[in-house]
Amino acid sequence: MVIKQVSLDIVCGVTSTLPETGRPEVAFAGKSNVGKSSLINGLMNRKSLARTSSQPGKTQTINFYNVNQEMYLVDLPGYGYANANQEIKAKWGKMIERYLHTSKDLKAVFLLIDIRHDPSANDRLMYQWILDQGYEPIIIATKLDKIKRSQIQKHLKAIRVGLDMAKGGMILPYSAQTKQGREEIWQVIDQLIAPEQETAEEAEEGAAMPTEASPAEEA
Repeated sequence: MVIKQVSLDIVCGVTSTLPETGRPEVAFAGKSNVGKSSLINGLMNRKSLARTSSQPGKTQTINFYNVNQEMYLVDLPGYGYANANQEIKAKWGKMIERYLHTSKDLKAVFLLIDIRHDPSANDRLMYQWILDQGYEPIIIATKLDKIKRSQIQKHLKAIRVGLDMAKGGMILPYSAQTKQGREEIWQVIDQLIAPEQETAEEAEEGAAMPTEASPAEEA
């Protein structure tokens, strides 16, 4: 996708009414400090649209990023932030669950996992939880530049085994530093939203086409 225009359109807190955007949405989940904001900035070719921080737990809202007035990238709150109290964690969890249950436009959930480490207990819980909500997570293995090229397949296998992924489950390695993997992620997103775009374009074309007069009208 060629990025022409991006903006942070909607920010939802724990008590907010979730929007019906009417456009395809893809959501990004991951534990705190896994590189979610850096990934979103990289996908949108922006340096600081999604705020990055060395302090985990920065994203405490659901943020909807409008891309080209065609779709939304949805940034979900990070999980597993140790310093957040149980009440806050529970509220974040309910907020994410409400979004996954109620969004009519959500096409897929991307789950970010740090490629350097085996999936944590929180990662495994989140993976299974997303499955339970009716979505098969697409894994993005972040921090690709932090390991040697020769170690990539070994680490990807460890993620697949650690999450007990289905055989056809998708893992996309990504580096925020080099942007390696960016095009592959966009290819997947484009495939996910293509049917929606085609339907919208066909509807517009149908509305613009002149209708033929009926025999009665011609008479």
